[in-house]
Amino acid sequence: MSIKADKILAVRTTKTIYRDGDTVLKVFRNDYSKADVLNEALNQARVEETGLNIPRVLEVFKPDGKWAIRFDYIEGKTLQRLMEEEPDKKDEYLNLLVDLQMEVHSKKVPMLGKLKEKMHRKIDQTGLDAAMKYELKTRLEGMPTHDKLCHGDFNPSNVIIRPDGTPFIIDWAHVTQGNASADVARTYLLFWLAGDTEAADKYLALFCEKSKTDMRYVQKWLPIVAASQSVKGRPEERELLLRWASVVEYE
Repeated sequence: MSIKADKILAVRTTKTIYRDGDTVLKVFRNDYSKADVLNEALNQARVEETGLNIPRVLEVFKPDGKWAIRFDYIEGKTLQRLMEEEPDKKDEYLNLLVDLQMEVHSKKVPMLGKLKEKMHRKIDQTGLDAAMKYELKTRLEGMPTHDKLCHGDFNPSNVIIRPDGTPFIIDWAHVTQGNASADVARTYLLFWLAGDTEAADKYLALFCEKSKTDMRYVQKWLPIVAASQSVKGRPEERELLLRWASVVEYE
């Protein structure tokens, strides 16, 4: 079976995303783990059951010898694009981003992998020295264990606003269950890595205000999340993230 798609939407290191009529194909590289593909599809199907507005998983198949997942195509503009096109409305869009993330965190999906376990594995893969890994893992263990739905890559480019105004959240490849403040720390770092430190600070202040979360609590997650992010981060981001990861308070 061959891929017959209208156009390429995005190209990543391990996957290419195509538009195919009213569906999207995420086609993985030849050497991509079958277990990881099936797990991604299963996790997204589980999130569908929460009732959140997300693309449905339609099928998992193997065109041209590569694993692929077919999803609904969501017509509209990303929140990132809207922020760029209407900078005067950026604060309004940041508010919407926070509201949507809080809605995600209000859900529970008991069968998902646990965020803390995933971060333990990532810290092991960082290449940091043993003392730093120990310090990060000690802090991770000391953080409260929750079971909230965490997107894992929540940023304005993963929110699509349909022409009728309905927001949809896409790209659930990194979803886990765990502590919402870790998810927030990740979003903060994504703004920061994109060079928008002003939006990063506004976003964090908004989230903490709306959710009544102590900002210092989110900030405690930053070194742990930065270390985790550095494993799959682009080489130019890795050094910056590891700098964040090294800011561990020795308590």
